[in-house]
Amino acid sequence: MSNLKMAMESSFDAILVLEDGTTFKGKAAGKKGTATGEICFNTGMTGYQEIFTDPSYFGQVMITTNAHIGNYGIMTDERESDNIQIAGLICKNFTNDYSRPLADLDIQKYFEDNNLVCIYGLDTRAIVKHVRDKGAMNCIISSDNNDIEALKSQLAEVPSMAGLELASKVCTKEEYTLGDADSDLRIAVYDYGTKKNILRCLVERGAYVKVFPAKTAISVLKSFNPDGYFLSNGPGDPEPMDYAVENVKEILKLEKPIFGICLGHQILARSVGIPTYKMHHGHRGINHPVKNLISGKCEITSQNHGFGVSPEALKKHEDKIEITHVNLNDNTVEGIRIKSKPAFSVQYHPEASPGPHDSRYLFDEFIELIKNNKN
Repeated sequence: MSNLKMAMESSFDAILVLEDGTTFKGKAAGKKGTATGEICFNTGMTGYQEIFTDPSYFGQVMITTNAHIGNYGIMTDERESDNIQIAGLICKNFTNDYSRPLADLDIQKYFEDNNLVCIYGLDTRAIVKHVRDKGAMNCIISSDNNDIEALKSQLAEVPSMAGLELASKVCTKEEYTLGDADSDLRIAVYDYGTKKNILRCLVERGAYVKVFPAKTAISVLKSFNPDGYFLSNGPGDPEPMDYAVENVKEILKLEKPIFGICLGHQILARSVGIPTYKMHHGHRGINHPVKNLISGKCEITSQNHGFGVSPEALKKHEDKIEITHVNLNDNTVEGIRIKSKPAFSVQYHPEASPGPHDSRYLFDEFIELIKNNKN
């Protein structure tokens, strides 16, 4: 008997309840239990393991719009962090049999090992359309409780993502280094929930990288004597992260190059007085078109964010801040540059590979900025 057939025969009912009371019934996979979090969706056709392990998704219940999840198995090396970060998974087809010879294990075992609750067999298109219409909201998945009213009561106690500081929950607890210690390019990383591939992209360009917990005092980073500072991606709302904003303000005074991605982009904006806002349902996928306003070229990008930088506030500060990238789907801000400082950031993920490596040049620009600043 195949693993998939055994999984199907041993499956049990599960329930999904949204914050607005909408309810869906399906089958359960992974660990039996209950999971809560903000519901969001990712439109990528591949890369589910990278999604599961991306710290930026911490506290969120993921809907995958691709019909088949698990069909190419799980490979240990394809992780963006050491653990699964999503709170739960909603998918159409939970495919436990996999075809890839290099895979290490099937998705059911992976979810059981990581205590992840999953509901499948749902009309995920209908759920995604509902979220697109109504906006981001909290939800609850349960495979051990079929009392809908009790689940609604439990869901009512789940805090909104707006106002949540989560970076300090997912960041490294201890400092660590990567790369060649003898390199003449030293980069200090503020870890708000960094993806491993971002760090690889820095090391591949010859940098010696030291990663610091999110709330580390700036004096500690300065003692590393870095040539540049990197502000990582991460989960949650940037608005309550005043500790990070104050640290970046101090970095800006040093006149050292700064590069921020995603949450780091939002923190850089806040450090120069530009507020952020919660988006209706966010950007999550690997096919988002972004225009580089400086080169005029379009990039196909990977994105994962539910908050954005205020375009209205940026327009009022055009003398100090330049908008360098915009999203061609909705014209939201995708990149900025501080005119009087060697500092820039983007909202999307240049380390990802949504087909080609359209955006990897940003790491090259950061390294070049560091080299020019040293001369």
